[in-house]
Amino acid sequence: MKKLITAFCFLTLHAYMFGQVGINMPNPQQTLHVGGSTENVRIEGLNYPNNSNNLGPESTTRVYVNALGNLVLGGINDIPPLLIDSGNYLENQETPENVVIQVGHGMGYTPTASPNNWSDYVFTLIDTAVVEVNYSVSWNIYNQIDDKRKRINDNRARVVHTGMYFMKIFNSGCQTPYCGNPTSVPTCDPTTTSNCYVVKDADDNFINGGPWCIRPVSENNCTSLAGLFALNGQYYTNSESEHGEYKNLRTNGSDYIKLPPGDYLGLFACKLEVEDTGGSGSAKLWLGVGDDELQIRIYYVN
Repeated sequence: MKKLITAFCFLTLHAYMFGQVGINMPNPQQTLHVGGSTENVRIEGLNYPNNSNNLGPESTTRVYVNALGNLVLGGINDIPPLLIDSGNYLENQETPENVVIQVGHGMGYTPTASPNNWSDYVFTLIDTAVVEVNYSVSWNIYNQIDDKRKRINDNRARVVHTGMYFMKIFNSGCQTPYCGNPTSVPTCDPTTTSNCYVVKDADDNFINGGPWCIRPVSENNCTSLAGLFALNGQYYTNSESEHGEYKNLRTNGSDYIKLPPGDYLGLFACKLEVEDTGGSGSAKLWLGVGDDELQIRIYYVN
């Protein structure tokens, strides 16, 4: 008991004289400084099973700092909220606005499928953040040379590529997500005042090794660039015996992007690759013909 009182008095005196307390540290550098390469700090109020937010053995639980400066375990309310949680993000239509035509080369993607009520889906980052994106998008394929939009059942190999990109919003009064988009500027210039496609992340790195072509004119000519992410390719073949021509198919994607502050809108791009573009191989794809899910969650970087 005497040793305990002596140690307590020493720590109290040290803190009073120098404003800093060291445990296993003769020269503390902070208000409380714990020394030792393998030492740790234990708080009984955060342990398992005393605290219901502790996930228990074989798990780890995040520790947060609340408004009072107290250390607390994260509960259900501490999970970063979904900024966007849409069960039908894209317009359900088969029109020129959401069509993708195989042009015989694999250079670029085609921007397609407008969001429903797109102005409701513009989200704001008040600081640099990591943006988590998850989506499930629908698509149909038809024979391009058939005016009746015949579903293809030739059992030939095709690959459908889908991805997302962000547009930085400066003019929220636009009536369409494509207004103010550059057709020749590859990146958002820091001094720009018009909407533009994002090609770089918050660390000034090209997204996914880009920039990516999203408006190809020919194999070596591109009119617009963007930073594509959450890329996924799905192999597709169908036959009449499998009734593949009647199936509405889907592709899923997930990714994380670090972005600077600003207003953003998520858009989709698609590419259809076929074994042979001649005859029945000439195909059209419509993106977003069914219910298309999109979730966006952010994690601010301190």
